[in-house]
Amino acid sequence: MRLRDIAYARSGDKGDTVNICVFPYNDGHYDHLRRQVTAERVREHFRDLVRGPVTRYEVPALCGLNFVLEQALDGGVSMSLRIDPHGKAFGSQLLDLEIEAPGADT
Repeated sequence: MRLRDIAYARSGDKGDTVNICVFPYNDGHYDHLRRQVTAERVREHFRDLVRGPVTRYEVPALCGLNFVLEQALDGGVSMSLRIDPHGKAFGSQLLDLEIEAPGADT
């Protein structure tokens, strides 16, 4: 299944850094997301776009995962020659990540 089947995302950018927050539709899927959506998997998913590290921050009070992707915008909005130099599209792209269905990894 795709991440978008059980979660939604919000994303943005600052300079050459992208921030993506992922939240499950059902809070009961938070632990499943924690196991399935690691910094390493996000880094691999964006391997052609992100040149720097990917850091994951857990926000259990909100059942959210916050990812910070450094060197992700080819220098930033004002420097990049990319068609879409903003970080807004990264959230949608992350939701295409293939994950196991809830219950399959427990």
